[in-house]
Amino acid sequence: MKNNISEIIEILEKTYPDAKIELNFGDTFQLLVAVILSAQCTDVRVNQVTPALFEKLPDAKAFSDATLDEIEKFIYSTGFYRAKAKNIKGAAEKIIKDFGGKVPNKMNELLTLPGVARKTANVVLSSGFGKDEGIVVDTHVARVSGKLGLVPKKLAIQKNAVKIEQELMKIVPKSKWGKFSHMIVWHGRRICFARKPNCKGCPLNKICPSSEV
Repeated sequence: MKNNISEIIEILEKTYPDAKIELNFGDTFQLLVAVILSAQCTDVRVNQVTPALFEKLPDAKAFSDATLDEIEKFIYSTGFYRAKAKNIKGAAEKIIKDFGGKVPNKMNELLTLPGVARKTANVVLSSGFGKDEGIVVDTHVARVSGKLGLVPKKLAIQKNAVKIEQELMKIVPKSKWGKFSHMIVWHGRRICFARKPNCKGCPLNKICPSSEV
């Protein structure tokens, strides 16, 4: 299936020409906050929470000045709210202190922020700055890539994001890295469902090794 990566990308591009991040945000800092909130939480839920959150706390300065209790009451429904509030406030403080109030646009600098691992950094770089230094690997990308045979099933089952990203970066053209992850996520949310994939309605069913058609 790795040899069919060009065909897979071509089909996905025709199926999801408008694929993009589904989190709502106004700038790169709000994007960072939304991505941190999306851990173990749906984008739909995050988008329900962020309007009121960003109206009250619109930027890094506001978050750095806010108490953890203030932040927590807004993000409670996203789960793991105490850890998320601590990370977001910590990231805001570091952005103010070390980066002049602006979200850094380099991978190594983003990774110094509390709550930011490679996946979050990749999302911020790609959707916030238009820079693709890697491929975003979330649960959808891990699962669907395994079903398509793009990565070993063992990695997909283990959801080893770092190793899955390394495998995908070898076969997906760099110019497609950002778009690829969005298309795979959309495919996972719209057709290749975790519990019961819609193989009959899948445009990849003729070349997918996991197809049940």
